[in-house]
Amino acid sequence: MKKYKIGDSELITQYKAGNEKAFEELTIRHRNKIYTTILLIVKDSEIAEDLLQETFIKAIKTIKSGRYNEEGKFLPWISRIAHNMAIDYFRKQKRYPTIVMEDGSNVFNTLDFAEDSFESQQIKSETHAKLRELIQNLPDAQREVLMMRHYMQMSFQEIAEITGVSINTALGRMRYALINLRKQMNQSDKNFEKRD
Repeated sequence: MKKYKIGDSELITQYKAGNEKAFEELTIRHRNKIYTTILLIVKDSEIAEDLLQETFIKAIKTIKSGRYNEEGKFLPWISRIAHNMAIDYFRKQKRYPTIVMEDGSNVFNTLDFAEDSFESQQIKSETHAKLRELIQNLPDAQREVLMMRHYMQMSFQEIAEITGVSINTALGRMRYALINLRKQMNQSDKNFEKRD
């Protein structure tokens, strides 16, 4: 890991005092890491570049408004902004994750149809909508880890760094998220059967 002569927090202090070059140095230091993280998520270099710019603009606005929290380190903080931008992008694009359950099966493994008829498209669409609804019912910490892991394809190491928890905690949250999703899906199936 590179050691810099001036730390990130000192650069932020200088930037707040009016030194524009200080933020430029922060951008140079962390640009590649944040860009790569976004690119892995959106898989499109132009969109990743746009989201990177938006991330730095939001960071500048937050710092200039005095709302930046010195307690956190700059890289995890700005990575979290990038993560939120990517989540927002996914919501707007209505993309769907591949969620693998504890037994290794894909939530949508029954939906791999040989041909996408209108009916199969409808079923797939309804299932995705139901899954989104079930994910929204998860506790915040579990939902966040699940989205970062499956929508954004982040490693548990990256999730731990961005959320500020240990890898074991991130893994535990993921496990409980999958258990809770499974319970909700089973409950949903039982409720559906009762209506017949």
